[in-house]
Amino acid sequence: MEVQQKISLCPECSACPEVEVLEDEGRPVAVRIGEGGERITLPKAAWNTLVRYVKEGVLTAL
Repeated sequence: MEVQQKISLCPECSACPEVEVLEDEGRPVAVRIGEGGERITLPKAAWNTLVRYVKEGVLTAL
């Protein structure tokens, strides 16, 4: 898998967690979130569920 897109959760520094969209054969397949050795990889279906929950208001800002 290769990193298709990388987004810092704090654009003002390079020490904060990042979101990386991973692709395989040109298609997004997973999302990796975290920093350093503390990372979690969500399969595409789990990521899409998380996005849907945010959009529907099931998950909101803390």
